[in-house]
Amino acid sequence: MAIEEGSHSKAIGYILWIFGFTGSHRFYYGKPLTGTLYFFTLGLLGIGWLIDLFLIPAMDRQAELRFSPGPIDYNLAWILLTFLGFFGVHRMYMGKWITGIVYLLTGGLFGLGYIYDYWTLNEQIALINRR
Repeated sequence: MAIEEGSHSKAIGYILWIFGFTGSHRFYYGKPLTGTLYFFTLGLLGIGWLIDLFLIPAMDRQAELRFSPGPIDYNLAWILLTFLGFFGVHRMYMGKWITGIVYLLTGGLFGLGYIYDYWTLNEQIALINRR
């Protein structure tokens, strides 16, 4: 699997789509409202999840236009958030060492910070990459 240039990867989008009934691919592409809706409705009872199979290329293009590529890799940050978010590893990767250590000691601020980062990670990275 070749790594694509730009901010987001269609390959990762499709991998997350497999778990799309949780909204993970929508969070990844910067759509937290519909990601949350998918989470609570199991991908709109599977119908929205199935339709998204065909919408991922468009969501990828939108993310490429909306988010700034740069030194912080969106794909790596999302992988770190997904699998190690409660330990703050994604925050340490972005250079946010103090909050990363706070997450490490508090389980991602008792899970609330972890959820907050699902909503805002793309914007946090874009802000750092624009500097």
